[in-house]
Amino acid sequence: MWRMFFIVFLLAGLCGANAQKTAQLVSRDQPYLLQSSDVLELEYEYTPEYNQVATVQPDGTVRLKLLGSIPVAGMSLDKAMEVIKAKASTRLNKPEITLTLKEFVKPHFTVYGEVSRPGVYDIHGSVTVLQAIALSGGVRDTSKETQVVLVRKVNADIAEVKVINTKEMSSAKGAREDFDLRPDDMLIVPKSRLGKVEPYVRVASMGLTSLYGIQAFK
Repeated sequence: MWRMFFIVFLLAGLCGANAQKTAQLVSRDQPYLLQSSDVLELEYEYTPEYNQVATVQPDGTVRLKLLGSIPVAGMSLDKAMEVIKAKASTRLNKPEITLTLKEFVKPHFTVYGEVSRPGVYDIHGSVTVLQAIALSGGVRDTSKETQVVLVRKVNADIAEVKVINTKEMSSAKGAREDFDLRPDDMLIVPKSRLGKVEPYVRVASMGLTSLYGIQAFK
């Protein structure tokens, strides 16, 4: 039995009124950001005895020989290498290092709410909004297809929100409005009409709370 509880959490003041009216989903390409369970290989050119393979821990840190625990979650690989090199420079003379991402979390999207099979799905190639809903078994009769919510991370702290009319998108006229999902996108198919929708929410709140009214999904 699948259960997910959604509790209202609207954030005002994250952007001005004009920005709220014109907010659009961020579509620019962004580098992969490290997260827990990623596996890194660190190699030193002149001190290979410190070479190692390490996994990013649930707290976002990676434990390295000589250097101890270093927070890397939310960083690009280049940024993490910069941070590690700076830390290594306090112990070694001008260290030359290479940081390689050996294993990473597969790109995926999530569908919650009034669909037959809510859950997390891997992205293979391109997956559009309508295809994602189809993969999750399609909407239930109790769904509000005119107000499906798409939550997309802007950065480690903020996610952008858009309300989509998938019922209209499913028509011949609206089919051209269908678009590809991005890794970590979240689709929420509500059961009832939504209230006021803020264009941005804090990512930290999404693990404990969610959007648009109390919902219990089975």
